[in-house]
Amino acid sequence: MTATFSSLLPMTFIGGGNMASCIIGGMVANDFDPRQILVGTPSQSTRDRLSAATGATTMADNHQAAARADIVVLAVKPKMMRQVVMDLASALTHRPIIISVAAGIPVAALKQWLGSDMPVIRAMPNTPALVGMGMSVMSPAPGCPPESLALAERVLGSVGEVRTAPEAQQDAVTAVSGSGPAYVFYVAEAMIDAGVMLGLPRALAHDLTVQTLLGAATMMRDTGEHPTVLRENVTSPGGATDAAVHVLDDAAVKAALANAMRACRDRSVELGRS
Repeated sequence: MTATFSSLLPMTFIGGGNMASCIIGGMVANDFDPRQILVGTPSQSTRDRLSAATGATTMADNHQAAARADIVVLAVKPKMMRQVVMDLASALTHRPIIISVAAGIPVAALKQWLGSDMPVIRAMPNTPALVGMGMSVMSPAPGCPPESLALAERVLGSVGEVRTAPEAQQDAVTAVSGSGPAYVFYVAEAMIDAGVMLGLPRALAHDLTVQTLLGAATMMRDTGEHPTVLRENVTSPGGATDAAVHVLDDAAVKAALANAMRACRDRSVELGRS
């Protein structure tokens, strides 16, 4: 997945929160020249943190940051997006590629707020981008030039896997992969705490949990087997794992997870409507 970005011109991130930090950190780790990355954010502490961690150039003035870039990544909170984009529009007369990574914000709204016909791509990455294991799904606006989409794919592909999907699926994407790491961390918390309760030192419970989750995910990816098959391979009838799975079934864990993801999808829809 290594990529070379020497041919790319400067890109700007508007917003320096968790998602922007993960993408920038992953890009720098994958040989993107940090001198080509600008970050516009009003927070001095955020600017200091990003500069120290990644070497990116940071500034308080979004207009100044955006005016120097050929790719502008909008990475502010959904509730702030309308105002930020409308304020920024006058600095984008050079028509850079716009990539929005905010949940719920449709491309039609972005184009309306921008007040100009420029390449707009809605994307949903996730935080494992920080370690080069991200998952991003892109949805280009109608009429977005193929070369703009290809360039956005190079950027997001530097920090993980990339797929393209119709925008109508983006709220479901948010529920599966955008917020998905939180579900995994939630399970990891529970497994570590349970291991301690069962008598393990916390450090050992942590290491066992991390390697188990990593190994299981790698098996799913590398074997191509359905997770049901892999689970059944571990679950001998009447055995210890079988006893554990029965408890999970009795607690309706699958239904709870489905309900959680539905709530996530619905909230993403609400964010876009508001």
